[in-house]
Amino acid sequence: MILESSVYKEIFGPLIVHESQKVIKFDTETEKVESSLISNIPREEIYNVFKDLAIVIPLKNEKLHLLDGVLKAIPHKCPIIVVSASQKDIPNHFKMEIELIKHYYSLTHSKVLIIHQKDLGASEAFKAQQYFDIIDEKDGLIRYGKGEGMLLGVMLAKSIGAKYVGFIDADNYIPGSVNEYVKDYAAGILMSESEYTMVRLKWRHKPKVMQKGLYFRRRGRVSEITNKYLNLMIADRTGFETDIFVTGNAGEHAMSMQLANIMSFSSGYSVETHQLVFLLDKMTNPPQPEKYKDVYEQGIEIFQIETLNPHIHEEKGTEHINEMILVSLAEIYHCSLCSENVKKRILEELYARKILNRGEVPPKPSSMSPIGDLDVKKWFRTVKKKSDTLVILE
Repeated sequence: MILESSVYKEIFGPLIVHESQKVIKFDTETEKVESSLISNIPREEIYNVFKDLAIVIPLKNEKLHLLDGVLKAIPHKCPIIVVSASQKDIPNHFKMEIELIKHYYSLTHSKVLIIHQKDLGASEAFKAQQYFDIIDEKDGLIRYGKGEGMLLGVMLAKSIGAKYVGFIDADNYIPGSVNEYVKDYAAGILMSESEYTMVRLKWRHKPKVMQKGLYFRRRGRVSEITNKYLNLMIADRTGFETDIFVTGNAGEHAMSMQLANIMSFSSGYSVETHQLVFLLDKMTNPPQPEKYKDVYEQGIEIFQIETLNPHIHEEKGTEHINEMILVSLAEIYHCSLCSENVKKRILEELYARKILNRGEVPPKPSSMSPIGDLDVKKWFRTVKKKSDTLVILE
């Protein structure tokens, strides 16, 4: 794969944030391309990463045809982990997902794990480790929420020995773009000089159906707003304007397990923004070199790759968009780095969009502690012993 070189980057404490890099060509061999303007990641090296890269698919009542396309597009060597929050009553959507995945496995023999988010064994395993951040007090099981599903997926990826974990939403209409996402993840991982790595994807276009045909938007409605205030928060702190962050709501992203071990996950849909805010907050305000000695020595590299494929997914409607804007800006608003000036501008944005009533402030999103200190072997043994939904196909 050939990408634009990362010529420019900004450094915040141990965070090394690379500017957006465009994919120039997908499939390249080991031949050297003499140019300082590009990075050539050989095909063989990308494929070697796949066996260590688990792909987590969090989903909730998605169309089965879309899930089928996503599964078939993931490279064969990547372990797949499906975390479902789908309904189990009539009609039993979760059962249909299992049947679809079993059929997929019978055709491909790709390694797949599927589990329901309310799985009894997973819930008991977390409680046995005294980890209650993910538990719903009402039923004693794991809470519903995208962030919770992603965290459960990380634990399963860690349990099967994955070195990296990537996330892909199940509502993608273009299987070819899914295949690219995984390769982009691998390319970013290979470009990193640190064991603490994150790769976040920026879609080149996000088409929308119009009366005259497709309109290829460059920016998502939520991302444009989140990126604006992320960059504004940093600029207000440093005194230098920046537009370095372009992936504030990157649902498609991956990270090394080393980074996942120290990463906090937020509840619900604020999780992608939360990750950046958490790293900025925890690592820079104030610096904690004693607690994160290895992190400070190696640095945390954040790559932002602009895809070649467009992204077409399910349209969730205005209500969902407003919820995404609210929780994303809430993460920034409640960050200790956020100045009163930026907070004021965030509030005016939310009032103008009628997402909040004047005088209200965004509620502080809840978060879940890093899972690095949990005994993953004991956790997984408990899951397998007490699970009522886990299916492992290998």
